[in-house]
Amino acid sequence: MALEQAQILQALTAVKDPDLHKDIVKLGFVKDVSIDGGRVAFTIELTTPACPVKEQLKEQARAAVQQLPGVTDVTVTMTAQVRHAVSPDLNKAAVPGVKNIIAVGAGKGGVGKTTVSVNLALALAKAGGKVGIIDADIYGPNVPMMLGVKGQLGTDGEKIVPPEQYGLQVVSMGFLTSDDAPIIWRGPMLHGVIKQFFMEVRWTDLDYLVVDLPPGTGDVVLSLSQTVYVAGAILVTTPQQVSLADTRRAAAMYQKLNIPVIGLVENMSYFTCPSCRHESDIFGRGGGQRLAEELGIPFLGSIPISEPLREGGDTGRPIMLTDTTSPAAKAFMAVAERTAAQVSIRSFRAPSIIPLTAVN
Repeated sequence: MALEQAQILQALTAVKDPDLHKDIVKLGFVKDVSIDGGRVAFTIELTTPACPVKEQLKEQARAAVQQLPGVTDVTVTMTAQVRHAVSPDLNKAAVPGVKNIIAVGAGKGGVGKTTVSVNLALALAKAGGKVGIIDADIYGPNVPMMLGVKGQLGTDGEKIVPPEQYGLQVVSMGFLTSDDAPIIWRGPMLHGVIKQFFMEVRWTDLDYLVVDLPPGTGDVVLSLSQTVYVAGAILVTTPQQVSLADTRRAAAMYQKLNIPVIGLVENMSYFTCPSCRHESDIFGRGGGQRLAEELGIPFLGSIPISEPLREGGDTGRPIMLTDTTSPAAKAFMAVAERTAAQVSIRSFRAPSIIPLTAVN
């Protein structure tokens, strides 16, 4: 008896996405089913290339089809198509060339927020996403230094063309000032440059635009909330109580501004001795996870203290590029996968449409 496509699809209904809680057929993930005798091939198109359960879904799908009578071989191709975040607020225009904006903020300074932003962006790109980064920390723009990129912003005659570094499209106030020049601006000027960074830059086919925000609850975050729709915000904290207290305030601010907090990252969580691999909790440990549980938000992961991580930021060669097998790089990849999953979950709740304002 010849195999039929309906049999293949019925078998694949047994495979469920653990985040979206529906089977991959109902979700529309199964594409291009072909049957050649006993050989079956199909594609599973996920909502992010950084899916943390990609291999799990692939093997479950292969096993589900392999058990059908008459099947001799199963070929599963995994692809991804990142969905556009669709704002429920019609007053917020989509950013041309950008599908999802991910803000990275912190209640206080000194918690490694920019380090997290840069390595998160690189991890998302390494997983297969098309990624850009905005250095919105206007008073302390450190993204260019951490990425080892210098120069000025160019133009194509209509819009600003962002330089690229390590596969990331990058915009920063650091490209517009000298290294030692202080930026002394009031709110209206900040609002203007933030709007310019989003709407007057030639962002090209980005799945994710990571925004490194200044610490605290000031004008830049307010301008961000008023200018564009943010798919989600990540809060960075350290384990100390003073940092956790400020993180609570930041979470409350995002809630008031209708920016969904999609997760919390605990940075400087522990130190692993490079010689004996013993882990020391220099600043305490676990406070971030407990706070995430208290606030009812996902805990995205813990990042260890690491000398190579610090050196990478100082030299413009981030740890995600130089040592992908290190504990810090593995932690960042896990954070990126969980972040992408949360963005996908939120986008899947919205209609699958591309806003007209998002088309170049």
